[in-house]
Amino acid sequence: MTDLVLVRHGQTVWHAENRYAGVSDVELTPHGHAQAAQLAEWAANAGLEAVWASTLSRARITAEAAAAKAGVALRSDARLRELDFGDGEGLTAAEMKARFPEARAAFEADPAEHPLPSGEDPHRAAARFVDALDDIAAAHPGGRVLVVAHTTAIRLALCRLIGVPLGEYRRLFPRLDNCALTELRPPELGEHGRAALLQYNSPIGAVR
Repeated sequence: MTDLVLVRHGQTVWHAENRYAGVSDVELTPHGHAQAAQLAEWAANAGLEAVWASTLSRARITAEAAAAKAGVALRSDARLRELDFGDGEGLTAAEMKARFPEARAAFEADPAEHPLPSGEDPHRAAARFVDALDDIAAAHPGGRVLVVAHTTAIRLALCRLIGVPLGEYRRLFPRLDNCALTELRPPELGEHGRAALLQYNSPIGAVR
């Protein structure tokens, strides 16, 4: 059985104001780099067969040290990138409410059916992220793999994999901390069913 450890990248310069980064390439803060170093220490003894990351720099940089400590090459896949928030990119929730209040209210009521203006369809985002996870699991049968990506994309994928409506992702998974561990076990190749969620949002070092 393949176990996938999904991790949100380290803290970015937009974190303090909770700005929606989406597909914008936002830098890590010094604290974000320190979180990446902690993740690398965990990775050194986590029994990882591979490390994968989104192509966005905040995820790739977070994953680089972990791959080095685990003794594996870092691989990347554009399908692991964050949801594109369209006109919401770079804005806070309050700024969105001021600029497009009706669209923001619809998003809060059902974020899967009402993406932010010009934003990516969450159903398509979940599908491409899960497709990437399927391919990663197939490439490493029976292994444990670290996947460094992004908060909304991960939460959407979790909903799809455990069989709950995508519109519930903000309620069921209200937070995903930087560099915390979320581990799941997808169905075996050729089998139907839902993934098993082994841990969610666990602090680094809590589980080996």
